[in-house]
Amino acid sequence: MTNLEQQIRQTMQQVAELSDCQLVDPIDADTLLLECGLDSLGYAMLVAQLEEDLGFDPFTELAIDTYPSTFTELLAIYQQCASSQ
Repeated sequence: MTNLEQQIRQTMQQVAELSDCQLVDPIDADTLLLECGLDSLGYAMLVAQLEEDLGFDPFTELAIDTYPSTFTELLAIYQQCASSQ
């Protein structure tokens, strides 16, 4: 597991606890984000917290046509943006 993947997973858990959501266990590569346990507010909090922690928001910095649907797609977007920093 990469540091970035670990950070996203930890931040997801923190946001779930703050927003009183229960994440599915385990969240694997094919876990659908809509079914992982976070609600729309949780996703907004996740992206905001990751931007604060990582110093970038791939959803504003990259031309993303569609929102990621799986954990792997979410991770790939963050990896792509991190490599261009």
